[in-house]
Amino acid sequence: MNSYTISLVLHLASGTLALVCFWIAAFVRKGSRPHVLAGRVYMGAMLGVIVSGAPLAHALLERGHPVSALFLSFLLLLTGSACWNALRAIRDRGDRQRYFGPVYWILNASVGLGGAGMIWLGTQAGGVVLQVFGGVGLLAAAGSVQSWRRAPNDPRWWLKEHYGNIIGCGVATHIAFLGIGLRRLLPMLDGSTLTLIAWLAPLVVAVIASIRLDRRYGRPAADARVGQPSPTLPIA
Repeated sequence: MNSYTISLVLHLASGTLALVCFWIAAFVRKGSRPHVLAGRVYMGAMLGVIVSGAPLAHALLERGHPVSALFLSFLLLLTGSACWNALRAIRDRGDRQRYFGPVYWILNASVGLGGAGMIWLGTQAGGVVLQVFGGVGLLAAAGSVQSWRRAPNDPRWWLKEHYGNIIGCGVATHIAFLGIGLRRLLPMLDGSTLTLIAWLAPLVVAVIASIRLDRRYGRPAADARVGQPSPTLPIA
């Protein structure tokens, strides 16, 4: 097998493993040993997705698809940033300043700049998906500043950072799955419709999930007043 085939097989295998572990971690009790193990395997699988995705982006560029190559590179950056932040939120939950350190700002600034670039590129190429995900990048960058400002008064800052970024990683995992599976499940739909569903449906579900979780964990001031302990996830 050539290097492209190896990268593609690794990408698909890692994505499949990540999808399975995502739902295992979602359904088991948070902080339990199965949750921790599934989370660790998930992060390892996502690392495989990101590492194997770089050669695929380069191959797209060599084959004369610069827009697709840039978009895939942006998605790898967006996903990698979310994975890093989700992991560090758990490991640095006792050290807020360490979490909001140089790496955090470099990654989120890069995501914001990349998002702006995708919006411009989508406008030039007429790509709705590029524009939407470019907007996601800008919102993620703006949200990082908001999280940093709120963290000193929010005992659950690390939990929100963790689940928010995990949801972001989940979007990438499900987009890849739907992009392949929908063509077999719904062969009656045309390619453009399938593409929009595969790319935008996980994003819509992620927004709904984020809103529901924020409603559950989004009242730090009230919790602090009544002395309720914040939840813990003993992962580290």
